[in-house]
This record gives sequence, C-alpha cells and structure tokens, in this order.
Amino acid sequence: MEQRPTLMDLSIAQTQDLVVAKGGRPFHGKSLRRWVFERGVHSPEGWTDLPLALRTRLADELPVFRGSAGEQIRARDGAVKFLTHFPSKRDATGRGAVETVHLPSARRSGAATLCVSTQIGCPVKCPFCASGRDGLDRSLESGEILEQFVRGFAIGPVDRAVVMGIGEPLLNYPALERALGVVREELGLGARRITVSTVGFPERLAKIARSSPGFQLAISLHSPFDEQRARLIPLMADIPVEAVLRAGDDWFEVTGREITYEYVLLAGENDSEQHAREVANKLRGRRATVNLIPYNPSGTEAFDRPDAPSAEAFREVLIQAGIVATVRWSKGLGADAACGQLRASQLAGPAGESLTGST
Repeated sequence: MEQRPTLMDLSIAQTQDLVVAKGGRPFHGKSLRRWVFERGVHSPEGWTDLPLALRTRLADELPVFRGSAGEQIRARDGAVKFLTHFPSKRDATGRGAVETVHLPSARRSGAATLCVSTQIGCPVKCPFCASGRDGLDRSLESGEILEQFVRGFAIGPVDRAVVMGIGEPLLNYPALERALGVVREELGLGARRITVSTVGFPERLAKIARSSPGFQLAISLHSPFDEQRARLIPLMADIPVEAVLRAGDDWFEVTGREITYEYVLLAGENDSEQHAREVANKLRGRRATVNLIPYNPSGTEAFDRPDAPSAEAFREVLIQAGIVATVRWSKGLGADAACGQLRASQLAGPAGESLTGST
C-alpha cells in the first residue's frame, strides 16, 4: 500500500535528512521530534523554535500522522477508548477503525496504562472476543502502531503499555518491534513497562527471545486441555498446550523474565474446579504468574461471565498449588473498551459518554 511517509514512519536520521532537504539544519529534525514525542505538540504551528519558513514547508509536505482521529468514548471508571481511522483493504469506505484504550491506574495518581492494537481486525477469531469477529483486514505499519502511542500519551500520563488490543502481535512483529524501539527511546517507556500479549507461537517466540526483546511477555492460555483450547483459540488448533508452555519455559531461560499467562474465565465453559486443578498441574514448578480475566460481554450470547465467588475459587486452587494468581476485573466495560470488547462498538453501537474533540 503506497503511502506518503509521515513523521511516525521516519527514524531520527531520516527526519534530519528530510528537514535538511527542506532548508533546515540537522538539529531542527531532533527538535521537531522532541515537540511531538516529548511535549505532545502535533501541529507545526507549535514548533516555535523552528524557522517559520521551515514549519510552513513541513506542514505542507510532512504529515505527523497517517490516521485520522475519530470518536473518543469514556467509561464511568475513567477509561477512554479512542478510534483512529487508517487506510483499509476491505472496508467500502477505504478506512478501517483501530481502537486504543487509555486505562487509569489505581497504583499511581494520574498515571495510566495504554492498550495498543497491531492489526485492523484479527485472524485468531477467538469466539469469545469481538476483535476477530470480522477476521483480518490487514496488519498495521510501524508508524501506525506508533501513532496510537503518541495519541494516547496526549490524553494523559502513561506509565505502562500493553500490546493487547486488536490483532495478534507476533503476526506483525517486525512492525511492532520498530514501533516499540521509538516508544522506549523517545517516549521514555522502559522495557519492563511494556507487555506484549500473544496466543503463543513456539517457533516465533524462540526466535524473538534470542533477539533481546524490549518487553515483558504474556501468553493467552484460556484452557489447559488441547481440544478445548483449539475451540477457544482456533488459530492454535495444531499446537498443543504443552508446546506453548515449553516455549514459555524457553523464554524465561533465555531472557530471565517470567511469563504471565492470561486466562479468560467463561462461566460453565473453562472455570470448573477440574480446569483449575489442571492449570495448576501444568504450571506447578514453572516461573510464571496467572491473570484470571472474567469474561467481558462482547455481543455474543454464547458465553457468560462468572460471578466473583467462582473466580475466587478458581484462583484459590492455583494459590494452594503455589502459583501466583490474580483476578483482573477489567476496566472500560461502559465504553466497550475492556479485554475482548474492542470493535464491539463498531458492531453493536458504542456505550458510554462520547467526548467532544479528539487527540
């Protein structure tokens, strides 16, 4: 897809070269990037230490973003879901909506976690998740992933990021890796504050582990039983649970960083005591933690959310087996911005308070 380069697509060196070609000096390129990445000033009019003539040329010839900002929706708990419209291969309008979520943190006043997407649509097609219901349109380019970070930082302070939005990150890893490099170097978010979530492709994980990855890893488990996991994660039907767990072990051995296993609790489906005991058996002795995520309604009646006692009972089985486990009741439900709900508003109409303005 031929596109005019944006600032999000350029490295520091490429930005300097372009600025020099437009009549500026190399340091003007670095200054421009500081305005955008450090100060959140996205319009050339605000880059006041650049010559006016240079700013005028850049305004005409170097767009900051490729996407166009869409609606913002705020949940009652403070979570903000914002849409960015990027070129689409399949949509009749030629624009595909990508959703990003700014989630307030209870740990630190004023700080937030940013949940970022890597694809328009998702090829995994988990039946309990809205994100893959329409399948995959296309993978985002590195600048389009980075654009979500820059827009999200403009909403408010961010101290953590999770690549857990729409899409399967490992199927778009080269673009993600380039974007995260800028996030670490120019947005100042360290590797231990970035988590990438995947359904777990053993060969890809082995290769990435040996490339000094700059993030923490989370793997979606959802069932300890092969047949059931194949139904819940169709793209992983040919990969046994044990192979995924061995890939997690390898990751820890190579990187020294523990794995987080994510487990969506579906009432009457995968939340029984038998499931809990089998998860405990498989993870006992492994360096890992478990995040239990009660199902968030996503426009389908096929699944139900467990109640709090059921979720805590599942967690207690893991705790008794010596496994660190936490129940995560997702924020953002009122804006269809919780885990598994992204794109639900596009399919069934948004809930929550629509905000005026955009990032």
